[in-house]
Amino acid sequence: MTSRTSFLPTLGLLAMTAVWGSTFVLIKDVVARMPVADFLAVRFAVAALAMLALFPRHVWRLGRTGMVRGLALGAIYGCGQLLQTWGLALISPSVSGFATGMYVVFTPILATLLLGQRMAGVVWFAVGLATAGLALLSLNGMSVDAGVWLTLASAVLYALHIVLLGQWSRPDVAFGLTSLQMVAIALVCLLATWPHGGPMLPPDRAAWLAVLYMGLVAGAGAILVQTWAQAHLPATRAAIVMTTEPVFAAAFAVALGSDVLTWRMLAGGALVLGAMYLVELMPRRSAALGAEAAHHEV
Repeated sequence: MTSRTSFLPTLGLLAMTAVWGSTFVLIKDVVARMPVADFLAVRFAVAALAMLALFPRHVWRLGRTGMVRGLALGAIYGCGQLLQTWGLALISPSVSGFATGMYVVFTPILATLLLGQRMAGVVWFAVGLATAGLALLSLNGMSVDAGVWLTLASAVLYALHIVLLGQWSRPDVAFGLTSLQMVAIALVCLLATWPHGGPMLPPDRAAWLAVLYMGLVAGAGAILVQTWAQAHLPATRAAIVMTTEPVFAAAFAVALGSDVLTWRMLAGGALVLGAMYLVELMPRRSAALGAEAAHHEV
């Protein structure tokens, strides 16, 4: 893959993680006033309805196999969302952020186990850098309790979603695949609200605005960008780029005055960005070496 063809997908993933990073304050406010599963159910139901209304033909063009894949991807992601949310109820947000970000480690492991992909040494080094950066950004001590195990389980599901999306996504199926993912995520979250009689609706206008933003922009829009980008990027590279989410979250927290800039933020952010730079540098270096070799052959 050339640096030119990887630049826009990487930029898209960075924009997506920036949007995700901007949502932490909104989520914290909304889930303080309505149950988490209800929030997720309404959020993704809104996203699913919007996508189906806009792209019905793209869904039908997927065919049976594509539809099954879209629903499977959504079910995996939806279960990951619920596990992460349930884990968050038991542990601090910082530990949750680190445990969730461990998908950067699980992604190359699953790609190796499931697909037989061989990872270059520099990829594993970048994974290590990103993990160290996540730890600096998120951790101030960590006890491995039930909440951590739930969140690590969600990270495994996110990694599986990234690996399978990398295998199944193509630019021409992005709209249809995203639509069905939204449907499956909404169904999984709606099922989670069943024990208490179905989802509670947002209690006021501010909550509705937050849910709409989370559903349309940070939900459907972000997954659409991820689905398109992963048609162009290897799964492990996508996972490493996506670890910039806590960097953006920290930046927004500082900019909005809800947090204070610390050396841990700076050092952790530098390590995550360094990891991303490494995986972005690899295809450029390979292309340059290939061009140099071709020049010498001539």
